Amino acid sequence: MKFGFWLPIFGGWLRNVEDEQMPPTFDYAKKVIQQAERLGYDTTLIAELFLNDIKGPQEDSLEAWSTAAALAAVTEKIEIMTAIRPGFHNPAIAAKAIANIDHISNGRLTLNVVSAWWEEEARQYGGIFTEHDERYERTKEFIDVLKGLWTEDSFSYDGKYYQFKETKLFPKPVQRPNPILYAGGESPKGKEVISSYCDAYVMHGGTVEEVARKIGEMKELRAKTDHPPFQSFGMAAYVICRDTEEEANEELARITDVKESDAYAGFKDFTSKSQLEQQIQLQDYSVSNRGLRPNLIGTPEQVAAKIREYEDAGVDLLLLQFSPQLEEMERFAEKVMPLVQGQRLAQA
Repeated sequence: MKFGFWLPIFGGWLRNVEDEQMPPTFDYAKKVIQQAERLGYDTTLIAELFLNDIKGPQEDSLEAWSTAAALAAVTEKIEIMTAIRPGFHNPAIAAKAIANIDHISNGRLTLNVVSAWWEEEARQYGGIFTEHDERYERTKEFIDVLKGLWTEDSFSYDGKYYQFKETKLFPKPVQRPNPILYAGGESPKGKEVISSYCDAYVMHGGTVEEVARKIGEMKELRAKTDHPPFQSFGMAAYVICRDTEEEANEELARITDVKESDAYAGFKDFTSKSQLEQQIQLQDYSVSNRGLRPNLIGTPEQVAAKIREYEDAGVDLLLLQFSPQLEEMERFAEKVMPLVQGQRLAQA
């Protein structure tokens, strides 16, 4: 199992807690990622939203791509997975920037391709937002252009959404033929595009049974293509690790005490503009990306045992959320990671 974490660019992950003591500043992000490297984390995921979906649209948040470039320059080992949304980017310029950051990081940049869900954000920032399946059609062409520019010396393309003629991009990315393309989606169209165009599949939080079913389905879809198997199956999860089960449940009750606020501004678009396999309620939305659903809640031993269940189901990358970030990330690394690794060693 690889352990990753969401970079706290929004000031936290809890919509019912106003101040999580994790400011959305570059200084804090730098401190978090450098500490994560020291603790043995493998990956960080930098979400791309121009409005703050966690604390409310009027609150501060970091821009993903400038943050990724800056963090690439001050780290050495950790994978920097950065979200990219085709409706907000020219693919040729994006391909150039990605190749450049891949060189800055010495081959550690990967992408999380997101077809977008927040219509109001697109309106405010001039993004292209169309019907659900058309967003995925644009994504297919976007990836075609990225891969073409990264692999061909002179690239031409005549698609519905993008047209290029004899476009040249040098230097190519460090990673060949391309940086890993992760993506997540639950609709039939999303799964079709991901299985044919991307390298790895990432999921919102789900139960072991839900996640095992998704992984099995995606493996079947992938087998119908001419691509090799997916490189990874990742899942988002929020961790509450405490010395006792009672303490963990008290923290769960505290963070899911739903309060009406601007932090829920994106709830309607998230549930209506996406095609989700599981319906979610406001309490589920208390933590982003259905992070509570995996139930990584309890003592270190209970959390480690649950992670082992997900590993057996086929998950090989956890994208974790913590609050407050530094303190809980350290607790998890010291108390849970050795247990997970020890369980596997004992089985070997």
